[in-house]
Amino acid sequence: MAKNPQNQTILLTPKETAVRLRISESTLAKWRMTASRRLPYVKVGAKVAYTETAIENFIAERARESTSQTDAA
Repeated sequence: MAKNPQNQTILLTPKETAVRLRISESTLAKWRMTASRRLPYVKVGAKVAYTETAIENFIAERARESTSQTDAA
């Protein structure tokens, strides 16, 4: 997990995550409900949060070199 200089895991809100991924918060909510995308999240009480590491991995897994390249899964 991503750590800040104080060695703590950095958690982002759904709003912050949506901004980083340039998608809507409702899209994130749909992904959580349908598991249509593999973006791990954590529950802290009733709140949802995403780690920086999960977001970085999500982006890296979707990197492509060609428009003809498809998902491995």
